[in-house]
Amino acid sequence: MPRSLPEDPAGLPADPFEMLREWLDDARAEGMRDPGAMTLATAGADGRPSARMVLLRGLDEHGLRFHTNRFSLKGRQLAENPRAQLLFYWRELGRQILVHGDVEQLDDGESDQYFATRPRGARLGAWASEQGAVLDGRQELLDRWADADARFPGEEVPRPGHWGGYRVKPQAIEFWQAHELRLHDRYVYSRDAAVSSGWHIDRLSP
Repeated sequence: MPRSLPEDPAGLPADPFEMLREWLDDARAEGMRDPGAMTLATAGADGRPSARMVLLRGLDEHGLRFHTNRFSLKGRQLAENPRAQLLFYWRELGRQILVHGDVEQLDDGESDQYFATRPRGARLGAWASEQGAVLDGRQELLDRWADADARFPGEEVPRPGHWGGYRVKPQAIEFWQAHELRLHDRYVYSRDAAVSSGWHIDRLSP
């Protein structure tokens, strides 16, 4: 059983990435399918919000990484307004994590490195799909996939220039854990250069 959050913020790790990794490990240990699935919320210059599920594809002290079609709605919104929220929710554990941050594109080398690890079919799919564009029918998509398959007959399928990675650089990370009587535990780490760890911690009302 995952351990509960401490009563005193002093009992928390000074670095929120340490707890984020611990909670991800707990979700994996629970046997969940896609424990790294997260809601990505973005908004363009018009302020209209948009949310969808993406998969966490890397985590380090610089931030959280995901990959997508940069011509998609989320790609266009991030180009206009490079900020986002990420939400992990694990119902079985009674936990969620909310990440607020600025977003930057990964360089071509990092995007190429991850793209090469994807199954061949998924790599061809990145060429076939104009994510979010209107289709006449499913056959159009299948035809585009077949065209990509013919164009790249071997195992080597290069990354399309419109497909790549992003890094969310957290400015705040909130940890929520369900508790009895709906008096849930909430702690938020906020960037603070005046603190030795670089993060200030507050307990929030549920």
